Amino acid sequence: MDFELRRATANDERAVVSLWETCGLVAAHNPPNVDFQRALNAPSADIIVAHLESALVGSAMVGDDGHRGWIYYLAVAPEFQRTGLGRELCAACETWAGERGLCKIQLMIRPSNESVASFYAAAGYEETPRLVMAKWLDT
Repeated sequence: MDFELRRATANDERAVVSLWETCGLVAAHNPPNVDFQRALNAPSADIIVAHLESALVGSAMVGDDGHRGWIYYLAVAPEFQRTGLGRELCAACETWAGERGLCKIQLMIRPSNESVASFYAAAGYEETPRLVMAKWLDT
């Protein structure tokens, strides 16, 4: 299949957020519309979208924390999973990070999302044992 990959625009927000919801990537503490807008308006982030004909069928948010690249919200519509689109989106994120001079790209997977770990392993990603700590800031 020939997927068209491009940078997201504000017009893509509704379809992208709907895809994230369909793929189970949305957490209550991360409002997806806020995340979409933040990435769209940040110089250190992008959202890459994939279309087949006129339908949005995949997306990935990619960012640069100043030291490494990060992949967030990689989503492929269920009917297009196992077509290679996920790998195309990973490669697009890797290219994005490489163009910024970053030598590493990484991602985090919620322990409850076990099914995607094998996908990333097959795409060349390795588990990097780290203790991730967080502090919730009152806003």
